[in-house]
Amino acid sequence: MHLPPAIAGATRRVEIVTLVVLLLIAGALWAFVALAAEMIEGDLHAFDEAVLLALRTPGDPANPIGGAQLAVAMRDLTALGGVTVLTMVSLSVLAFLILRRQKASALLLAVAILGGQALSYMAKSGFSRPRPDLVPHGVETVTASFPSGHSMMAAVTYLTLAVMLARAETRNRVRILYIVVAALLTVLVGVSRVFLGVHWPSDVLAGWTLGAAWALGVWLVARHMARRGQIEPDTKGEV
Repeated sequence: MHLPPAIAGATRRVEIVTLVVLLLIAGALWAFVALAAEMIEGDLHAFDEAVLLALRTPGDPANPIGGAQLAVAMRDLTALGGVTVLTMVSLSVLAFLILRRQKASALLLAVAILGGQALSYMAKSGFSRPRPDLVPHGVETVTASFPSGHSMMAAVTYLTLAVMLARAETRNRVRILYIVVAALLTVLVGVSRVFLGVHWPSDVLAGWTLGAAWALGVWLVARHMARRGQIEPDTKGEV
């Protein structure tokens, strides 16, 4: 059976996009596994120490670079990856989707974020890496270090929110803005964790890779469910 050229072309594009995203997920997961293996073997210690000390005044590990104002800014940024802020932002986007009568998409979003939180907790419990003791901590911590929960949940939450918002948006420029802002927030949260001395750089890299893999996986699931009519279709029909 031969499909019309337009339908055949659209199908090929969907398959190519799916393949590319699957490769990105595989790459992110490979990077996480590689980081975990190197961390367990202790091969990342020199790199982690060098980066942490580079963010401190030479000869005085207790004094971060940039002065008090930068330290305050970093504490503000790190709060963007905390449970309180992420919960408030997530609930706001859930309310937006429900008001747009996209209840199935809202349910998928809620499951995705809760699932990401569970994955982060299990990963931390499985590795149980101690927090850095090389420099004083800029904020209080209560959990293990690897992977960075703030970095991972920032990636899971902001990137997933951006994807779901983009599906409800018709303008490409606004869609791109959602993704760029989400990626920027994710990066800033991770950087703040290292600056404040509560995570090794490899913790943050691991959090980013695992969180990005999860968010990309959610996007693929949403795309597949939309094609099957199980959630609301993309507003531009690109499902």
